[in-house]
Amino acid sequence: MKIIDAHMHLSHIDSFKKTASERSFVEYSARGLLQEYEQAGVVLGIGMGLTETDEEGFPDRGASTPMGLDMLEEYPRQIVYCPGINPYKLDKSGLDALEQAIQRPEAVGIKIYLGYYPFYAYDDVYQPVYEMAKTHRVPVVYHTGDTYSERGLLKYSHPLTIDEVAVQHRDVNFMMAHFGDPWVLDGAEVVYKNRNVFADLSGLMVGDAAECARLGQSPLFFAHLRHALTYCDNYEKLLFGTDWPLAPIEPYLQFVKELIPASYHEDVFYKTALRVFPKIVPLVEN
Repeated sequence: MKIIDAHMHLSHIDSFKKTASERSFVEYSARGLLQEYEQAGVVLGIGMGLTETDEEGFPDRGASTPMGLDMLEEYPRQIVYCPGINPYKLDKSGLDALEQAIQRPEAVGIKIYLGYYPFYAYDDVYQPVYEMAKTHRVPVVYHTGDTYSERGLLKYSHPLTIDEVAVQHRDVNFMMAHFGDPWVLDGAEVVYKNRNVFADLSGLMVGDAAECARLGQSPLFFAHLRHALTYCDNYEKLLFGTDWPLAPIEPYLQFVKELIPASYHEDVFYKTALRVFPKIVPLVEN
């Protein structure tokens, strides 16, 4: 079975480097990622564009739109990305730069960091981004749920805020990163209700293989997630993602395989990504 990682990172972010060296123990580099992909059978990874430009660290207001994968000088065939958005930089020059970026073959979607920046999904600042996504037939990916920074504001990252946007922009596909965890039951309702909303299962745990095994075997730690998956009952609208470098690829892959009924593995690990990110089809199907 081919596998697509619908959510990973390759940017010079201090918190990612610290996590890699102290918690997940992965080699946080393009080489390290590609080695893990080869071992796990991952044929493509979709990176979420992100940059860090000041001493305070992400999220900062100084990052330009679009944000990319600044650990790469050029994109290997196994890696594509979603340009990241800084809502404070969505003036004409920022929007022009974003439009140029998403016309590149390796740019397959757009990433909005709800919670990290204090704007709701339905805020007017993002409306030109949605129109651009519609024009170029690319999805919009949202960070939802807990933020990997105490400077985030959680009310902006609640998955229910996506419902209004999904209704207003039926011609755009939206992917809810992290399934809205810990508000996964609300996330499940938004996915269930809206034909154009999907969710990835990335970033649900942080740590090395032993920590992934410990958390995955806990009878209570993921009870809320299992409840939400059962309630949603739309496994074909879920995508595998790792949020690497937060956890190694192989143990995280095994964790998600155990969550999803075997009959839906091909959808979750491969086919649904082709529906959500149509630009990747020629990259993996040829």
